[in-house]
Amino acid sequence: MPVSNFPPLRAAGRGRSWYRGDCHVHSVVSDGELTPEQLAAGAREVGLDFIATTEHNTVEAYGAWAPHVDHDLLVVLGEEVTTETGHWLALGISPGQVIDWKYRVRDGLIDQYLEQVHRVGGLCVAAHPHAPYPSGGFMYPYQGFDVVEVWNGLWTSDRPWNADNEAALAEWGRSLAADIHKGQWRPAMGNSDTHLEGQIGIPHTVVFAEELSTQAILAGIRAGRSWIAESATVEVSLTASAGERSALVGGHLKTLGQKVAVRAHVRGVPSATVSFHTDRGKVHCEPLPKHGTGTAQWLTSAQESTFIRIEVRHPHGPMAALTNPIILT
Repeated sequence: MPVSNFPPLRAAGRGRSWYRGDCHVHSVVSDGELTPEQLAAGAREVGLDFIATTEHNTVEAYGAWAPHVDHDLLVVLGEEVTTETGHWLALGISPGQVIDWKYRVRDGLIDQYLEQVHRVGGLCVAAHPHAPYPSGGFMYPYQGFDVVEVWNGLWTSDRPWNADNEAALAEWGRSLAADIHKGQWRPAMGNSDTHLEGQIGIPHTVVFAEELSTQAILAGIRAGRSWIAESATVEVSLTASAGERSALVGGHLKTLGQKVAVRAHVRGVPSATVSFHTDRGKVHCEPLPKHGTGTAQWLTSAQESTFIRIEVRHPHGPMAALTNPIILT
């Protein structure tokens, strides 16, 4: 199939900015109930800038997207590699490239397939690590993977958060300090795993990128310049400052021994609680106003904290948003 029949690698975008996207989406080509046309319309309706097509073990949907993509929506080519001992997302693969899935963890073959994705500049995402069905639980080591999907919206009811996501987040959070120390930490991301109408974008990942292109979006995700939102009504900003220096999510802040002021601004989550997390665990909590907009602040140092990230939760615990870390040195 000619390359012109595939969705373009770049959309108009807003230049250097934050972009909202859902990187785990299924259509009628595999086991979803919506067409690519319906998914593209749904993505626009809920305020997404990009999505990834990730059918199970096939790339047959690629050619169906081009007629439904305009300047305002980027479609990243991908595949959900559905093996017998865990699923993973291959994002940013080439048109026509199919990643094999006929193996399990005991076969020792995973590294060669991760390399196939990395060779073309793509990302490998460990999908829904604690999914509650056979083959859904992720049995491979995270080594070699670029990102962990800690928030998957498929197996949920009224809100896109459940015990499986809680377990995935806790597992990722426990390993974060050691991974940062080794210089090979894996960012977290959240996706809807859309199969049905009304699921797309719940949740999604908000990425800081140089432009709205496949290459730039994947670079932002790879670097951890991202946070996860329950929906497009939620806005979060996290900054850490030491003297005149500051850093955003995914960044490194050189503190030069100075105190670090951490500031989290949240909009769209009424009566929420903001919690600050470091290598010492949850270290600080603040409530937000009933109207849903507010700022929480905390003071630390590089001696006290290797990194800082936040979680924003609704009353009684369901997640509304969470960030990747800012690393302090």
